[in-house]
Amino acid sequence: MTPVVTVGLDGTPESLFAVRWAAREAELRHATLRLLHAWVLLSVGPEESTRTEIRESDQNYWAERIMAEALRTVTEHRPDLPVVEDLVAQDPVSALLTAAGESEVLVLGSRDMAPLASYFLGDIALHVVARADGPSVLVRAREEVTAVTDDRDVVEGRDVVMGLSLHGPCDALIEFAFDSAARRGVTLRAVHGRNLPPPAFTHGGADDPYRSGTVAGRAAEDARRELAEALRPWREKFPDVRVVDTVWSESAARAVVRGAAGAGLLVVGRRRKRPPLSPRVGHVLSAAVHHAPCPVAVVPHD
Repeated sequence: MTPVVTVGLDGTPESLFAVRWAAREAELRHATLRLLHAWVLLSVGPEESTRTEIRESDQNYWAERIMAEALRTVTEHRPDLPVVEDLVAQDPVSALLTAAGESEVLVLGSRDMAPLASYFLGDIALHVVARADGPSVLVRAREEVTAVTDDRDVVEGRDVVMGLSLHGPCDALIEFAFDSAARRGVTLRAVHGRNLPPPAFTHGGADDPYRSGTVAGRAAEDARRELAEALRPWREKFPDVRVVDTVWSESAARAVVRGAAGAGLLVVGRRRKRPPLSPRVGHVLSAAVHHAPCPVAVVPHD
């Protein structure tokens, strides 16, 4: 089957920017771009499928207008890209979750709330990211979204950054990050943050090895060794991808956000099985989607 990249549409400028990002992603993957808009009150019949004119009196006026605008955005920039239009009479969350399971990547727009480049996740995006079976990408909007004529800076020429926890296997996350870097021909920067062990914060005498940095140094060295070992088989599988691995002695959330500076794409993971009563979105993922200044790919893994 032909691979598919799906982008969710809601009629906002943010979703149009996501359309452009998804179109480039589909091109990189030699995939079909699926434009998806879901509305529970949508009325779909045989007459809609053959109509060429959108009438304001129609029940589906806004849904069809959203789709037409998205299609125009794609054809203006990537006229040769195969596109499928999909208007679905369904709850948006359910429709997007289904699409995530059928697509190589699901792309959603994300709204800026302040000059600090924070993310604002609506209920739909939050539910989808927390439950999707496949990779989801949140694309933040920019003020010049409607004026930009060259979108190469959206995904090209900037490194792919991967936040890696090293707590258990996460092959799906690592493979997605390596594959994304390979398709773009850019460097992959693997980032790991690790808090210092409690002894590193003790205040003993002048000859206290903890105060001299021994514990901190050993902890960082252990983390670097573990990171290198986790990446070793993937370096062999993707020999053309240049990899830079970095360990910071700070929380994983801080390390991920810091590492995303200047990146074209940040890739983080989400474990499918989380402890009972724990939030579906962990603190590292929450920090990434709220504060990273670039698109964020969320990859579920075991």
